[in-house]
Amino acid sequence: MSRLAPVAESAALAVLLLLGTACGSRLPESDFEHRSTPTPPGGTAPIRVGIITSATSPVGGSAFTGPRDGAKAYFDRLNSRGGIDGRLVEVRLCDDGGSGVGNNECVHKLIDEDKVVALVATTALDYAGASRVSHARVPDIGGQPIGAAYDTYPHLYGIYGSLSPRSGTPGWGGKLYGGTEVYHYFKRAQGARTAAVVSYNQSASAAYARLVTQGLKAEGYKVVSEQVDFALPNFRAAAADLKDQGADLVFDAIDTHGNAQLCKAMDDVGAKVIAKVTNVQNWTSTVPEDYKDSPRCRNALWATGSSRNYEDTGDAAVREFRDATKGLATHSQWQVEGWAAARWFADAAQSCAGRGVTRACVDGFMNRGEPYTAGGLLVPVAYERLAKPPKSRRTCLSVARWTDGRGWVSQGDMNANCFEVPQLPYRP
Repeated sequence: MSRLAPVAESAALAVLLLLGTACGSRLPESDFEHRSTPTPPGGTAPIRVGIITSATSPVGGSAFTGPRDGAKAYFDRLNSRGGIDGRLVEVRLCDDGGSGVGNNECVHKLIDEDKVVALVATTALDYAGASRVSHARVPDIGGQPIGAAYDTYPHLYGIYGSLSPRSGTPGWGGKLYGGTEVYHYFKRAQGARTAAVVSYNQSASAAYARLVTQGLKAEGYKVVSEQVDFALPNFRAAAADLKDQGADLVFDAIDTHGNAQLCKAMDDVGAKVIAKVTNVQNWTSTVPEDYKDSPRCRNALWATGSSRNYEDTGDAAVREFRDATKGLATHSQWQVEGWAAARWFADAAQSCAGRGVTRACVDGFMNRGEPYTAGGLLVPVAYERLAKPPKSRRTCLSVARWTDGRGWVSQGDMNANCFEVPQLPYRP
Protein backbone atom coordinates (compact mmCIF):
# COMPACT_ATOMS: atom_id res chain seq x y z
CA MET A 1 0.00 0.00 0.00
CA SER A 2 1.13 3.55 -0.62
CA ARG A 3 2.27 5.87 2.12
CA LEU A 4 -0.43 8.11 3.53
CA ALA A 5 1.71 11.19 3.87
CA PRO A 6 5.48 11.27 3.31
CA VAL A 7 6.29 13.06 6.57
CA ALA A 8 10.03 12.51 6.41
CA GLU A 9 10.22 13.71 2.80
CA SER A 10 7.95 16.76 2.83
CA ALA A 11 8.45 18.05 6.36
CA ALA A 12 12.22 17.63 6.32
CA LEU A 13 12.44 19.39 2.97
CA ALA A 14 10.27 22.21 4.29
CA VAL A 15 12.77 22.67 7.10
CA LEU A 16 15.65 22.77 4.63
CA LEU A 17 13.82 25.38 2.59
CA LEU A 18 13.04 27.59 5.55
CA LEU A 19 16.61 27.36 6.78
CA GLY A 20 17.89 28.13 3.30
CA THR A 21 15.72 31.21 2.89
CA ALA A 22 16.78 32.43 6.32
CA CYS A 23 20.24 32.99 4.86
CA GLY A 24 18.93 35.94 2.84
CA SER A 25 19.65 34.81 -0.73
CA ARG A 26 18.33 37.04 -3.50
CA LEU A 27 15.37 35.82 -5.53
CA PRO A 28 16.21 35.73 -9.23
CA GLU A 29 13.78 36.60 -11.98
CA SER A 30 11.63 33.83 -13.41
CA ASP A 31 12.92 32.16 -16.55
CA PHE A 32 10.37 31.16 -19.14
CA GLU A 33 11.36 28.85 -21.97
CA HIS A 34 9.85 28.15 -25.40
CA ARG A 35 7.55 31.14 -25.81
CA SER A 36 5.37 30.25 -28.78
CA THR A 37 1.74 30.04 -29.77
CA PRO A 38 -0.46 27.17 -28.53
CA THR A 39 -0.46 24.01 -30.60
CA PRO A 40 -3.79 23.20 -32.29
CA PRO A 41 -5.41 19.95 -31.03
CA GLY A 42 -5.69 16.69 -32.87
CA GLY A 43 -3.90 15.10 -35.80
CA THR A 44 -0.18 14.73 -35.40
CA ALA A 45 0.31 17.98 -33.48
CA PRO A 46 2.58 17.64 -30.44
CA ILE A 47 1.08 16.98 -27.03
CA ARG A 48 2.13 19.85 -24.82
CA VAL A 49 3.05 19.45 -21.14
CA GLY A 50 4.55 21.86 -18.62
CA ILE A 51 7.19 21.40 -15.93
CA ILE A 52 7.44 24.02 -13.18
CA THR A 53 10.68 23.91 -11.21
CA SER A 54 12.28 26.28 -8.71
CA ALA A 55 15.51 25.82 -10.63
CA THR A 56 16.83 29.11 -9.26
CA SER A 57 15.85 29.66 -5.65
CA PRO A 58 17.16 30.75 -2.26
CA VAL A 59 18.04 27.11 -1.52
CA GLY A 60 20.47 26.75 -4.43
CA GLY A 61 20.38 25.91 -8.09
CA SER A 62 20.51 22.11 -7.81
CA ALA A 63 18.07 21.58 -4.96
CA PHE A 64 14.98 21.18 -7.14
CA THR A 65 16.11 20.10 -10.59
CA GLY A 66 16.18 16.32 -10.12
CA PRO A 67 12.49 15.66 -10.93
CA ARG A 68 12.67 17.99 -13.94
CA ASP A 69 15.75 16.23 -15.32
CA GLY A 70 14.21 12.81 -14.85
CA ALA A 71 10.96 13.84 -16.55
CA LYS A 72 12.80 15.45 -19.48
CA ALA A 73 14.87 12.31 -19.96
CA TYR A 74 11.72 10.18 -20.09
CA PHE A 75 10.03 12.42 -22.65
CA ASP A 76 13.19 12.51 -24.79
CA ARG A 77 13.29 8.71 -24.77
CA LEU A 78 9.56 8.51 -25.51
CA ASN A 79 9.87 10.92 -28.46
CA SER A 80 12.81 8.97 -29.87
CA ARG A 81 10.45 6.02 -30.07
CA GLY A 82 7.66 7.88 -31.84
CA GLY A 83 5.87 9.59 -28.96
CA ILE A 84 2.27 8.79 -28.05
CA ASP A 85 0.20 7.36 -30.87
CA GLY A 86 2.46 9.11 -33.37
CA ARG A 87 2.40 12.45 -31.55
CA LEU A 88 5.53 13.84 -29.92
CA VAL A 89 5.43 15.31 -26.42
CA GLU A 90 6.45 18.96 -26.39
CA VAL A 91 7.85 19.98 -23.00
CA ARG A 92 7.50 23.57 -21.83
CA LEU A 93 9.78 24.43 -18.91
CA CYS A 94 9.23 27.26 -16.46
CA ASP A 95 11.54 28.32 -13.64
CA ASP A 96 9.49 30.12 -10.99
CA GLY A 97 12.59 31.46 -9.19
CA GLY A 98 11.44 30.00 -5.89
CA SER A 99 8.85 32.73 -5.31
CA GLY A 100 5.07 32.68 -5.09
CA VAL A 101 4.83 35.49 -7.64
CA GLY A 102 7.04 33.58 -10.07
CA ASN A 103 5.01 30.43 -9.51
CA ASN A 104 1.76 32.19 -10.37
CA GLU A 105 3.41 33.58 -13.51
CA CYS A 106 4.49 30.10 -14.53
CA VAL A 107 1.00 28.73 -13.97
CA HIS A 108 -0.52 31.51 -16.08
CA LYS A 109 2.04 31.09 -18.86
CA LEU A 110 1.73 27.31 -19.12
CA ILE A 111 -2.00 26.92 -18.59
CA ASP A 112 -3.53 30.04 -20.13
CA GLU A 113 -1.04 30.85 -22.89
CA ASP A 114 0.68 27.58 -23.79
CA LYS A 115 -2.49 25.52 -23.17
CA VAL A 116 -0.60 22.55 -21.76
CA VAL A 117 -2.60 19.35 -21.32
CA ALA A 118 -1.00 18.70 -17.94
CA LEU A 119 1.76 19.68 -15.55
CA VAL A 120 4.32 16.99 -14.74
CA ALA A 121 6.88 16.61 -11.93
CA THR A 122 6.20 20.01 -10.36
CA THR A 123 8.90 20.88 -7.81
CA ALA A 124 8.21 24.32 -6.37
CA LEU A 125 9.46 26.06 -3.26
CA ASP A 126 6.20 28.04 -3.03
CA TYR A 127 3.35 26.46 -5.01
CA ALA A 128 1.26 29.62 -4.83
CA GLY A 129 -0.51 28.82 -8.11
CA ALA A 130 -1.86 25.45 -6.95
CA SER A 131 -5.43 26.66 -6.47
CA ARG A 132 -5.38 28.18 -9.96
CA VAL A 133 -4.20 24.88 -11.46
CA SER A 134 -7.00 23.05 -9.68
CA HIS A 135 -9.64 25.61 -10.68
CA ALA A 136 -8.59 25.21 -14.34
CA ARG A 137 -8.93 21.41 -13.94
CA VAL A 138 -5.44 20.85 -15.25
CA PRO A 139 -4.03 17.57 -13.96
CA ASP A 140 -0.74 18.06 -12.12
CA ILE A 141 0.93 14.64 -12.17
CA GLY A 142 3.69 13.33 -9.93
CA GLY A 143 4.67 16.56 -8.20
CA GLN A 144 6.87 16.68 -5.10
CA PRO A 145 4.82 17.42 -1.95
CA ILE A 146 7.05 20.18 -0.57
CA GLY A 147 3.98 21.93 0.85
CA ALA A 148 0.41 20.77 1.47
CA ALA A 149 -1.02 21.50 -2.01
CA TYR A 150 -1.27 17.85 -3.08
CA ASP A 151 -3.32 17.07 0.03
CA THR A 152 -5.50 20.17 -0.45
CA TYR A 153 -6.78 20.48 -4.04
CA PRO A 154 -8.47 18.18 -6.55
CA HIS A 155 -6.74 17.57 -9.91
CA LEU A 156 -3.33 17.63 -8.18
CA TYR A 157 -1.65 14.23 -7.90
CA GLY A 158 1.54 14.13 -5.85
CA ILE A 159 4.10 11.42 -6.46
CA TYR A 160 3.25 9.66 -3.16
CA GLY A 161 -0.56 9.66 -3.41
CA SER A 162 -3.16 10.99 -0.99
CA LEU A 163 -6.17 9.82 0.98
CA SER A 164 -7.22 13.36 1.96
CA PRO A 165 -10.63 14.79 0.94
CA ARG A 166 -8.77 17.46 -1.11
CA SER A 167 -11.68 19.86 -0.96
CA GLY A 168 -9.73 23.09 -0.53
CA THR A 169 -8.25 22.71 2.95
CA PRO A 170 -5.19 20.62 3.87
CA GLY A 171 -5.86 17.06 4.95
CA TRP A 172 -8.59 16.63 7.50
CA GLY A 173 -9.50 19.83 9.33
CA GLY A 174 -6.11 21.33 8.52
CA LYS A 175 -4.18 18.30 9.76
CA LEU A 176 -2.10 15.87 7.71
CA TYR A 177 -1.23 12.39 8.89
CA GLY A 178 1.94 10.38 8.52
CA GLY A 179 3.09 6.93 9.55
CA THR A 180 5.93 5.72 11.73
CA GLU A 181 7.24 3.19 9.19
CA VAL A 182 10.78 4.61 9.08
CA TYR A 183 11.21 4.32 12.85
CA HIS A 184 9.49 0.93 12.89
CA TYR A 185 11.87 -0.37 10.22
CA PHE A 186 15.02 0.50 12.14
CA LYS A 187 13.62 -0.95 15.35
CA ARG A 188 12.59 -4.21 13.71
CA ALA A 189 15.28 -4.73 11.07
CA GLN A 190 18.28 -3.18 12.85
CA GLY A 191 17.42 -3.55 16.53
CA ALA A 192 17.69 0.18 17.25
CA ARG A 193 16.33 1.38 20.58
CA THR A 194 17.84 4.84 21.20
CA ALA A 195 17.56 7.67 18.70
CA ALA A 196 19.10 11.14 18.70
CA VAL A 197 17.25 14.02 17.04
CA VAL A 198 19.47 17.00 16.17
CA SER A 199 17.88 20.38 15.47
CA TYR A 200 18.61 24.10 15.44
CA ASN A 201 17.15 26.58 17.94
CA GLN A 202 15.00 27.88 15.10
CA SER A 203 11.21 27.52 14.88
CA ALA A 204 10.89 25.38 11.73
CA SER A 205 13.76 23.12 12.74
CA ALA A 206 12.44 22.69 16.28
CA ALA A 207 8.92 21.95 15.02
CA TYR A 208 10.13 19.19 12.73
CA ALA A 209 12.28 17.76 15.51
CA ARG A 210 9.15 17.53 17.68
CA LEU A 211 7.38 15.66 14.87
CA VAL A 212 10.23 13.14 14.56
CA THR A 213 10.35 12.75 18.35
CA GLN A 214 6.61 12.06 18.42
CA GLY A 215 6.98 9.27 15.87
CA LEU A 216 10.01 7.76 17.59
CA LYS A 217 8.27 7.68 20.97
CA ALA A 218 5.20 6.07 19.40
CA GLU A 219 7.52 3.25 18.32
CA GLY A 220 8.98 2.93 21.82
CA TYR A 221 12.37 4.60 21.35
CA LYS A 222 14.35 6.41 23.98
CA VAL A 223 14.89 9.82 22.39
CA VAL A 224 17.95 11.99 22.90
CA SER A 225 17.28 15.60 21.88
CA GLU A 226 20.23 17.67 20.70
CA GLN A 227 19.65 21.33 19.87
CA VAL A 228 22.41 23.55 18.51
CA ASP A 229 22.59 27.28 17.89
CA PHE A 230 21.56 28.22 14.36
CA ALA A 231 24.15 30.99 14.03
CA LEU A 232 27.06 29.31 15.87
CA PRO A 233 26.31 25.58 16.05
CA ASN A 234 28.50 23.44 18.31
CA PHE A 235 28.10 20.12 16.52
CA ARG A 236 31.02 18.59 18.37
CA ALA A 237 29.22 18.93 21.71
CA ALA A 238 26.06 17.40 20.24
CA ALA A 239 28.04 14.53 18.72
CA ALA A 240 29.83 13.85 22.01
CA ASP A 241 26.56 13.78 23.92
CA LEU A 242 24.75 11.45 21.53
CA LYS A 243 27.80 9.17 21.74
CA ASP A 244 27.72 9.23 25.55
CA GLN A 245 24.02 8.43 25.58
CA GLY A 246 24.46 5.45 23.27
CA ALA A 247 22.37 6.60 20.32
CA ASP A 248 21.77 3.86 17.76
CA LEU A 249 20.22 6.21 15.18
CA VAL A 250 20.60 9.87 14.33
CA PHE A 251 17.80 11.88 12.73
CA ASP A 252 18.07 15.57 12.05
CA ALA A 253 16.13 18.72 11.37
CA ILE A 254 19.04 20.65 9.89
CA ASP A 255 20.25 21.68 6.44
CA THR A 256 22.68 19.85 4.14
CA HIS A 257 25.69 21.92 5.22
CA GLY A 258 24.84 21.31 8.85
CA ASN A 259 24.55 17.59 8.19
CA ALA A 260 28.06 17.52 6.76
CA GLN A 261 29.37 19.34 9.84
CA LEU A 262 27.47 17.00 12.15
CA CYS A 263 28.89 13.94 10.41
CA LYS A 264 32.42 15.31 10.68
CA ALA A 265 31.91 15.98 14.37
CA MET A 266 30.60 12.43 14.86
CA ASP A 267 33.73 11.04 13.22
CA ASP A 268 35.96 13.35 15.26
CA VAL A 269 34.51 12.18 18.61
CA GLY A 270 34.26 8.53 17.56
CA ALA A 271 30.47 8.30 17.60
CA LYS A 272 29.42 5.03 15.99
CA VAL A 273 25.76 4.53 15.11
CA ILE A 274 23.71 1.95 13.26
CA ALA A 275 22.40 4.62 10.93
CA LYS A 276 22.55 8.33 10.21
CA VAL A 277 19.14 8.54 8.56
CA THR A 278 18.42 10.97 5.72
CA ASN A 279 15.52 11.48 3.31
CA VAL A 280 14.86 10.97 -0.37
CA GLN A 281 16.11 14.41 -1.46
CA ASN A 282 19.61 13.52 -0.23
CA TRP A 283 19.57 10.09 -1.91
CA THR A 284 22.10 11.13 -4.53
CA SER A 285 25.42 10.16 -6.08
CA THR A 286 27.11 13.24 -4.59
CA VAL A 287 27.57 11.66 -1.15
CA PRO A 288 31.38 11.28 -1.50
CA GLU A 289 31.74 15.02 -2.13
CA ASP A 290 29.09 16.12 0.38
CA TYR A 291 30.59 14.02 3.18
CA LYS A 292 34.23 13.94 2.11
CA ASP A 293 35.52 14.73 5.61
CA SER A 294 33.58 12.01 7.46
CA PRO A 295 34.20 8.51 6.07
CA ARG A 296 32.77 6.62 9.08
CA CYS A 297 29.57 8.65 9.23
CA ARG A 298 29.32 8.60 5.43
CA ASN A 299 29.23 4.81 5.47
CA ALA A 300 26.49 4.90 8.10
CA LEU A 301 24.16 6.97 5.88
CA TRP A 302 20.78 5.39 5.21
CA ALA A 303 18.00 6.82 3.07
CA THR A 304 14.31 5.93 3.01
CA GLY A 305 11.63 6.67 0.46
CA SER A 306 8.84 5.31 -1.72
CA SER A 307 10.64 4.67 -5.03
CA ARG A 308 13.02 2.00 -6.27
CA ASN A 309 16.72 2.67 -5.71
CA TYR A 310 18.34 4.26 -8.77
CA GLU A 311 21.28 1.90 -8.23
CA ASP A 312 19.14 -1.24 -8.68
CA THR A 313 20.14 -1.87 -12.28
CA GLY A 314 19.01 -5.48 -12.00
CA ASP A 315 15.49 -4.10 -12.39
CA ALA A 316 14.42 -3.49 -16.01
CA ALA A 317 12.69 -0.17 -15.29
CA VAL A 318 15.73 1.15 -13.43
CA ARG A 319 18.03 0.01 -16.27
CA GLU A 320 15.95 1.96 -18.75
CA PHE A 321 16.14 5.06 -16.55
CA ARG A 322 19.90 4.74 -16.12
CA ASP A 323 20.47 4.17 -19.83
CA ALA A 324 18.48 7.29 -20.71
CA THR A 325 20.25 9.43 -18.09
CA LYS A 326 23.83 8.21 -18.54
CA GLY A 327 24.80 11.64 -19.82
CA LEU A 328 23.89 13.36 -16.54
CA ALA A 329 26.77 14.33 -14.26
CA THR A 330 25.01 12.97 -11.17
CA HIS A 331 22.12 10.64 -10.37
CA SER A 332 19.47 10.93 -7.70
CA GLN A 333 16.28 9.41 -6.41
CA TRP A 334 14.37 12.55 -7.31
CA GLN A 335 15.35 11.99 -10.94
CA VAL A 336 13.76 8.53 -10.72
CA GLU A 337 10.58 10.08 -9.36
CA GLY A 338 10.53 12.71 -12.12
CA TRP A 339 10.95 9.90 -14.68
CA ALA A 340 8.07 8.02 -13.01
CA ALA A 341 5.88 11.14 -13.13
CA ALA A 342 6.51 11.53 -16.86
CA ARG A 343 5.73 7.86 -17.45
CA TRP A 344 2.51 8.32 -15.48
CA PHE A 345 1.43 11.11 -17.80
CA ALA A 346 2.40 9.06 -20.86
CA ASP A 347 0.31 6.11 -19.68
CA ALA A 348 -2.64 8.44 -19.08
CA ALA A 349 -2.26 10.09 -22.49
CA GLN A 350 -1.92 6.73 -24.24
CA SER A 351 -5.23 5.62 -22.71
CA CYS A 352 -6.83 8.73 -24.23
CA ALA A 353 -5.24 8.48 -27.68
CA GLY A 354 -8.26 6.98 -29.37
CA ARG A 355 -10.67 9.69 -28.27
CA GLY A 356 -8.37 12.71 -27.83
CA VAL A 357 -5.67 13.62 -25.33
CA THR A 358 -7.48 16.27 -23.32
CA ARG A 359 -7.13 17.60 -19.81
CA ALA A 360 -10.41 15.92 -18.81
CA CYS A 361 -9.42 12.55 -20.23
CA VAL A 362 -6.00 12.57 -18.55
CA ASP A 363 -7.63 13.63 -15.28
CA GLY A 364 -10.09 10.77 -15.61
CA PHE A 365 -7.21 8.29 -15.89
CA MET A 366 -5.67 9.72 -12.73
CA ASN A 367 -8.99 9.35 -10.89
CA ARG A 368 -9.73 5.80 -11.98
CA GLY A 369 -9.04 4.42 -8.51
CA GLU A 370 -6.28 1.96 -9.38
CA PRO A 371 -2.86 1.96 -7.67
CA TYR A 372 0.00 3.02 -9.95
CA THR A 373 3.65 1.85 -9.86
CA ALA A 374 5.30 3.29 -13.02
CA GLY A 375 6.39 -0.18 -14.05
CA GLY A 376 7.57 -1.03 -10.54
CA LEU A 377 9.51 2.19 -9.86
CA LEU A 378 7.05 3.34 -7.19
CA VAL A 379 5.50 1.75 -4.16
CA PRO A 380 1.84 1.45 -5.34
CA VAL A 381 0.40 4.97 -5.31
CA ALA A 382 -3.29 5.49 -4.59
CA TYR A 383 -5.70 8.41 -4.49
CA GLU A 384 -8.82 8.14 -2.41
CA ARG A 385 -10.95 10.68 -0.56
CA LEU A 386 -11.56 9.36 2.92
CA ALA A 387 -13.96 11.24 5.18
CA LYS A 388 -11.76 10.42 8.19
CA PRO A 389 -8.04 9.69 8.43
CA PRO A 390 -7.14 6.07 9.17
CA LYS A 391 -5.76 5.34 12.61
CA SER A 392 -3.25 2.89 11.17
CA ARG A 393 -2.13 1.77 7.73
CA ARG A 394 -0.02 -0.90 6.07
CA THR A 395 2.89 1.02 4.58
CA CYS A 396 5.83 -0.07 2.43
CA LEU A 397 9.25 1.49 2.42
CA SER A 398 12.26 1.71 0.11
CA VAL A 399 15.51 1.61 2.09
CA ALA A 400 19.14 1.95 1.01
CA ARG A 401 22.51 2.31 2.72
CA TRP A 402 25.55 4.12 1.39
CA THR A 403 28.71 2.02 1.02
CA ASP A 404 31.92 3.46 -0.42
CA GLY A 405 32.77 1.76 -3.70
CA ARG A 406 29.23 0.46 -4.16
CA GLY A 407 27.04 3.51 -3.73
CA TRP A 408 23.50 3.15 -2.39
CA VAL A 409 22.82 -0.51 -1.60
CA SER A 410 19.17 -1.54 -1.27
CA GLN A 411 18.11 -3.15 1.98
CA GLY A 412 15.43 -5.62 0.97
CA ASP A 413 12.72 -5.03 -1.61
CA MET A 414 10.51 -2.01 -1.13
CA ASN A 415 7.37 -4.08 -1.72
CA ALA A 416 8.39 -6.41 1.11
CA ASN A 417 9.50 -3.78 3.67
CA CYS A 418 5.89 -3.32 4.78
CA PHE A 419 4.45 -2.64 8.22
CA GLU A 420 1.14 -1.83 9.85
CA VAL A 421 1.90 1.45 11.63
CA PRO A 422 -0.06 4.19 13.40
CA GLN A 423 -0.89 7.41 11.56
CA LEU A 424 -0.01 10.52 13.58
CA PRO A 425 -1.41 14.02 12.99
CA TYR A 426 0.65 17.11 12.28
CA ARG A 427 -0.06 20.59 10.93
CA PRO A 428 1.72 21.55 7.68
